[in-house]
Amino acid sequence: MINKIIEVSAHRKFLVFLFIGVALLFGWQAMKNTKLDAIPDLSDTQVIVYSKWDRSPDIMEDQVTYPITSALLGMPKVKDIRGFSDFPTFTSFSMRGQTSTGLVPARWST
Repeated sequence: MINKIIEVSAHRKFLVFLFIGVALLFGWQAMKNTKLDAIPDLSDTQVIVYSKWDRSPDIMEDQVTYPITSALLGMPKVKDIRGFSDFPTFTSFSMRGQTSTGLVPARWST
């Protein structure tokens, strides 16, 4: 079967090029007419919170970052929590939930 297809393709090169050209035209038309809404986000649900308080980084770590990170550790469906205290007075929290956690419930619970 494959040998016959190869033999016909070798003898009738014009039909092969015609078939490839028609396939390219249909592919180009399909690509131009297919509407794409968005690329789906397949990553885990993540909530990031930034805060600023005009205090030293040590005080930010002791009074803001550590207590909030410790309190969030006990939440249900939480996969990972990270807290950062940056110079001069910024702190940020990153909380990742399980894949089944919706974004709105994750934000409500924080």
